[in-house]
Amino acid sequence: MLRQICSVRRSLTPDALLTLLRALVITKLDCCCSTLAGVSGTLLQRLQSVLNAAARLVYSARRSEHTTPLLRQLHWLKVSERIKFRLYVLVHRCLHNKSPPYLAEKLHLTTEIDARRRLRLASRQLLCRQPAGSRSTSGSGVCLKLSVPLSDRTVSSLNAFRDDLKTVLFRASFDDRT
Repeated sequence: MLRQICSVRRSLTPDALLTLLRALVITKLDCCCSTLAGVSGTLLQRLQSVLNAAARLVYSARRSEHTTPLLRQLHWLKVSERIKFRLYVLVHRCLHNKSPPYLAEKLHLTTEIDARRRLRLASRQLLCRQPAGSRSTSGSGVCLKLSVPLSDRTVSSLNAFRDDLKTVLFRASFDDRT
């Protein structure tokens, strides 16, 4: 898709170019992004190179130019942050009963599980997933540390949560030290 867009780039306005990139490239990167959690760095780097090429195409930058300033100007998250974004939105939907029941019933805060409530671990905000095949709610499930600040996780409006989450991930991705 990038090559085809590149071939017609001169006949497009900047807004039309961005619209095409978002519709044909970025959506493909974001599709099922939450399933990519935990994949190898090599695969993430390959996906990041596609995103970098799209950013270079928008600004007519050379391949040798660094893409971090371009991504920052476009306000695009890096691929690893995109995966976190999709995963946290899915978890938010599960916690607020806005997801299918088969997903929501699998995730529980550690404070909701009787066997873990008294543990020191329960003071941290962790999500636990029941292991496959286990019917007990106190089973030793897989725990996910919620590294997003608590105020962002307690927002009940999905749009407000997404805005706050993107801001947090954008700041983490593009730390303004320079």
